[in-house]
Amino acid sequence: MDTVLTEERAAKRSPVTSWPAVVSVMAGLFSLVTTEILPIGLLTSIGADFTVSDGMAGLMMTMPGFLAAVSAPLVTAATARVDRRRMLCAFMLLLALANFVAATADGYGWILVSRAAVGVTIGGFWSIAAGLAPRLAAAPAVGRATSVIFAAVPLGSVLGVPLGTFVGDVAGWRTAFAAMGVLSLAVFAALWSVLPPLPPEQATRLRTLGRQLGQNGTRFALLVTFLIVLAHFGTYTYVTPFLEQVTQAGPGLITLALLTYGAAGMLGNFLGGPAAARRPYGTFAAAAAVIAAATLLLPVLDWGHLPAPELVGGAWGREVGAFVLLVAWGVGYGAVPVCSQTLFAKAAPGAAEASSTLFTASFQATISTGALAGGTLLDRSSPSVVLAVGGAVALLVVPVVGWRARETGGREG
Repeated sequence: MDTVLTEERAAKRSPVTSWPAVVSVMAGLFSLVTTEILPIGLLTSIGADFTVSDGMAGLMMTMPGFLAAVSAPLVTAATARVDRRRMLCAFMLLLALANFVAATADGYGWILVSRAAVGVTIGGFWSIAAGLAPRLAAAPAVGRATSVIFAAVPLGSVLGVPLGTFVGDVAGWRTAFAAMGVLSLAVFAALWSVLPPLPPEQATRLRTLGRQLGQNGTRFALLVTFLIVLAHFGTYTYVTPFLEQVTQAGPGLITLALLTYGAAGMLGNFLGGPAAARRPYGTFAAAAAVIAAATLLLPVLDWGHLPAPELVGGAWGREVGAFVLLVAWGVGYGAVPVCSQTLFAKAAPGAAEASSTLFTASFQATISTGALAGGTLLDRSSPSVVLAVGGAVALLVVPVVGWRARETGGREG
């Protein structure tokens, strides 16, 4: 009955008023994604200012993920009866505050405090926003609205991180965080202005999440999400040190490389969405295979120890090879979030916010775990070793997905 009422309400909404709301939610997620992964491009400069190692600087990626994983179920359950519009606006104000704290931090401890606030914001905002499309768009446009909302993930890589890295190179990393604070305030104003009231339609309780975790489909989604996100963020978090040390790339070239990667991620997102709807297992396995291939081949570029490295292109050859592999990596990872969300949603039909909460919690927990594991390994080895280990983990996803497909005959649940 609730589903019928929800569909009737969606059918009556006007696309004229719905699309600005959809775009405002996407802008909020774009701000979150950009803020979360902004340190990737600024890692070495922030670490140098506070005299911490690259691995220790990686805590800027670890902290938000752990806090987001914890806050996703707790905040969603605690605010289950609060209007979702008010919660989204409150989270965006918290994001603005976190960015301004980072921009004015006089010690690395304050940076970590700001990143903790970012984590709470991610957990709460994502859990609500990921399932909002049916409430903001007319029924025939729900699919397009969902694509627009999730486009924030690759868009944050395409525009957010490269622009943030560029601003950091030109005006300092503090300016990059300050700019994100201003953007967060602008998004808050947009959300407050164009979002309609969003009273809770179905309260998400912790016991609801517990029931979902008892389903085989949900546990499988958790496993493959853990493996692929662990592999990706255990390596991509430290791609800047790799490019600096192996390809000898300068700041401008690194910014261009990150921009290229992000553009490839956009392509992967739009290719992966329709493919995941038709063949979620095959699409997930293909994305994992591409990520594994790219991260396993990148260390091969570290040929400076060869007797005649000029025979394989020297520095120029390393740069071209890195760009080609980053494009492949971006396409592969661009499909991962939509594939993962598809698996969670199909395992929990009729419980959109519950599936979004589990998706958010698992994704963010693994982001932090991957960044921490990669940083620990980096401090004891080299960026090339980190990439090789991450590639091996990504490769594990392929047989795991194949086993699940055989067990279910290709069906979800």
